[in-house]
Amino acid sequence: MSILLSGRWEAAERDQWLALLRAALPEESWVLEPGPEVEAAVVANPPPGALQGLPRLGFIQSLWAGVEKLLADDTLPAGVPIARMVDPAMNEAMPQTALWAVLGLHRGFFEIQAQQRRAEWRQLAQPRAGEWRVLVLGLGELGGRVAQLLAAQGYAVSGYSRRPAELPGVRCLHGEAALAAALGEADTVINLMPLTEATRGFFDAARLAQFKRGAGFINLARGAHVVEADLLAALDAGRIGRAVLDVFQVEPLPAAHPFWSHERVTVLPHTAAQTDARSAAALVAANLRAWRAGREPAHRVERDRGY
Repeated sequence: MSILLSGRWEAAERDQWLALLRAALPEESWVLEPGPEVEAAVVANPPPGALQGLPRLGFIQSLWAGVEKLLADDTLPAGVPIARMVDPAMNEAMPQTALWAVLGLHRGFFEIQAQQRRAEWRQLAQPRAGEWRVLVLGLGELGGRVAQLLAAQGYAVSGYSRRPAELPGVRCLHGEAALAAALGEADTVINLMPLTEATRGFFDAARLAQFKRGAGFINLARGAHVVEADLLAALDAGRIGRAVLDVFQVEPLPAAHPFWSHERVTVLPHTAAQTDARSAAALVAANLRAWRAGREPAHRVERDRGY
């Protein structure tokens, strides 16, 4: 089988992936340029048009969890199954980052860090974890794990999803009315929703006005979920007490962007949970072998849903 490896990356990153994938699937032929012999493609946000004109293409495996950029390519061959990356290492890292951010907001550690810069010694109130209400938006693979980890730490956790869900220790919600009520009572809101046309610009002025005054906002999903000017206005007005942001409309975040210097914003350089090429290569190999054997690949994308 001829497999195309295609993406927008530096040569060193591409070569690392190629070496790991060749080691995981030594029986296959890997190519870096499209051609009529290509039967499958392993991609990382490939340039638009990279997958058109491949008559034998039968399967596409994304190396990233999000596939919105891939699906936005009008030349993407219709009917070819696509699988997204659900990396076990990422599944561990994202809940760790979420717990760190929630602890920082709940225990006031971000404010204490600011106090250090002012040489200010002041002890803050310390509510119990069970008194701190956390709302996780998106209960997919990552959101579900985040919600359950936080619940296991004693937090009062609610989770919102488009469809009904059930998770041990988590109050699961769906529907607009339930969402509005949950936003109004949550001390911390974590966004882990997929990016679709329905969720693009989800956090605008109207949505942020539904938040409990002074609540913390953690965005670990996609920058396009947030109307950044509206978030800045909500922070300045005190509607949002602090934002912990890992993703942005433009990345890298421009040096002149006000998020960098805002006293109530913590900026992460898209590092909440990075794909581990070692474990991901093993998953790619398993999915390609499953497809080759006529079995359903894991984590297949539903194109009409956008994830």
